[in-house]
This record gives sequence, structure tokens and C-alpha cells, in this order.
Amino acid sequence: MKYSYLFLLCASLTACTPISQSSSNSTGNTKVLRLLDFAYEPQIKTIQLGPTGAPAAPAVTALGQWNLLLQFDDLRPERDTYYVKFVHCNHDWTKSDLQDLDFLETYNEFPINNSEFSVDTHIPFVHYWVGLPGVKIPGNYVAVVYRGSDKGDIVLSKRFMVFDSQVSFTSNGNLLGPGTVANLNQQLNFSISYQNLDINNPLIDVHVNIRQNQRWDNMASDIKPSFVHDIEKELEYRFFDESKMFRGGNEFRFFDLRSLNYPGRNVAYVDKKQKPFDAFVAKDKSRNGESYAQYNDLDGGYNIDNLDYNKELAYSNYVNVNFSLSSPPVSGDVYVTGAFNYWNLNQENKMHYDSAKSQYSARVLLKQGWYDYQYLVKSSTLPPYYFEGSHFETENYYEILVYYRPFQPRADLLIGYIRLDKNPR
Repeated sequence: MKYSYLFLLCASLTACTPISQSSSNSTGNTKVLRLLDFAYEPQIKTIQLGPTGAPAAPAVTALGQWNLLLQFDDLRPERDTYYVKFVHCNHDWTKSDLQDLDFLETYNEFPINNSEFSVDTHIPFVHYWVGLPGVKIPGNYVAVVYRGSDKGDIVLSKRFMVFDSQVSFTSNGNLLGPGTVANLNQQLNFSISYQNLDINNPLIDVHVNIRQNQRWDNMASDIKPSFVHDIEKELEYRFFDESKMFRGGNEFRFFDLRSLNYPGRNVAYVDKKQKPFDAFVAKDKSRNGESYAQYNDLDGGYNIDNLDYNKELAYSNYVNVNFSLSSPPVSGDVYVTGAFNYWNLNQENKMHYDSAKSQYSARVLLKQGWYDYQYLVKSSTLPPYYFEGSHFETENYYEILVYYRPFQPRADLLIGYIRLDKNPR
């Protein structure tokens, strides 16, 4: 299928306003669809969407390659009936004007037929999974899972992207030169060539977004080219100011909770007095002002795994994971975050200050596995990375997404996608 469009995909969390329509579910509670990664009920946990066999990888696929698998846990002992539907979105993750049949061959309702009961776990749960069906056009999509025949009884929403390569990239991932800002930041310089497309006004019709480590909260959205070369059909992106740069951040903190019998790295101990168990991550301290230390991480992700039962995930327990950060109180709210909570800053992962222990603490229910995490500050006076520090040497990966809105269909289509590794090991 050939299109006349070019675009870069990325969406900002702040641009993702809830859809105005809402409906009541079978219990009478009103749920409003949010076009972002979100769980609408507390018992819906461990939502993953990625290529089959690689659930932690980006939820991105090429048009015609239907390899995305959606899976989640329902922390209840009974099996339920779930369906998934799709919402097509523009480059900014607002709902597009397309009708369902514009991007699907069939009715927009797909049953989730695969499920598995947990075995001898402290909290019984049912694990569900479904391979996502194909779509007809590229772009941003949100998979929406709802219970039974009530489409208003939403339990989760998860973003994914489908691209159709119509452009080519040249990249130069130069770090900035020496200086105070350069020691914190990372910069990507690149060009986009659209030789096979007729784009009359690329400054208006082309949108480029850049995402760091699959994060939506710090995505650079709707970036405009520094230079437009009409004759060469090339858009050049060269960033000369700090507003178009990413903080390098730091390598992520991590802990290994794959075993409850033999606590792994950075797990101080596991308290088994009551079920579910409590695992205590080794006490952390601020890394602000420390020199950069190189080590491998999952770039903020996590892997579900179980070493106690030979990797049989049906036996994997949910555990109350206790975090502690030694620090005097700071101006603002402190959160422990990562891919495990979709990078959201909410009450579940907000830390509370214990003046008697001079530390921030949080308790989060997580499934056995290996987790990356970090501490972020929400403050009017402190940077988000206050406790982590920021270094240009940090290994990160970036996704460049290119969107183009042709005359028909009048929707933003994802016509370019590339992943670039910064400081690869």
C-alpha cells in the first residue's frame, strides 16, 4: 500500500486528554477513556504490550507484520470475559476522525480467549493474553480492554504504533561539546529524506516526535526541522539550544526479585511473616553530584521471571516491594517510577517522608521479576532528576517517529520509524 505522507511518531502525556464521551459500567461507576497507558481498576496489574517473545520491547510494528502480544493479570480468582478494541489517534494522541472501517477489515471487537490461572500463589490471579489483529493503515493506536459486552466497563488502555516506511534517515548522534549543560544532555542530529513522497508543506503536514527509553512523560513532540531542502526532498534537524535536547539522566537503579527463597541483587531481605510477602529493596541514597558509573540496565524496563519454580510464571507471586531513599525532606513530591507503573506519577508510587528515619518510603505491589526504577521529583524549584543526577555518558535509546497528514485520509500516518542507541555498550 502506497501513501503520500511523511511523519515522526511521538506523543506527549500532557496532550493525551481523556475522550469526552464516557459511560457507566455494570456497577454504575463511570469510567472515562484515557488515550494513554492506564489501568482503570486496582486489580489489573502487569500490563505488557510488545512483540511476541519480547514483552519489554517497544510496542511498535511494521504494517503487515502482526506480532504484538497484549497481556495482563487480573488479581481475582475467577476468570472473566474480556474484549479489546482499537482507537486510532493523531500524532499528539488525540482521537482521529477515522471510522473503524477506515483502519480495520472487521468489526472493532476482538475476544481475549487465552487465559491461565495462577498456581499456589499468595494472591490468586488470572493471566490473560491476546495477539493483536492487523490494521489497514499506519499510525498511533490505543488498545482498549473492556469487560463483557459493556464497552464502558474499561479495565485498561495501552498505546501501540504501526509504521509504514516511506522515508529514510541519516543520523549523527553527536553529544554536545564540553560545558556545564553538555555534561548533562544528549543531542540527536538527523535528516529525513522523502524521495517517494509529494509533500507540499512539510512545516505543517509533517510532525516528528522523539521518545527516550519508551517514556511518554518526557517525549519531545512536534519537532520542526531546522532546514527544509525542497529540491532534495530532505528535512534537516540540527538542534542548537537546550530545549531540543534530552537530559542524559543516569543508569537506572535495579533490584532482582526473581526468587523469594534467595533474595537477589539489591534486595536486602524478604519478610515472610504474612502473605503477600514484603520485599525490602536495599536503602538508596541520592546520586546527585556523584561521578558517572557505568553498568548495564534495562533502560527503565522490567522482566517478569521466576527462579523458584523453574521459570513457571503461573507460580509467580505478587510481593509488596518496599523502597526507601535516605534524604532530608525536599521541596516537592517524590515518586519511585519506571516502566512498571507506565512512568505515571500517582498515589500508588508516591513516596512519604518519615522524619524519624530521615527517609522517603513507598510500598508497591509487583510481580516477581527483575526491575529497573528511579526516583523523580515533582517540584517548582528542583529538577525531576534531582536524586539521580544527569550525565551525557549514560546509555539511552531513542525512537524517532515521523508522521504525515495527506489529503486523504485526513489523519496522521506514521511513515517513518527508527531506533537509535546512545552510548551503546
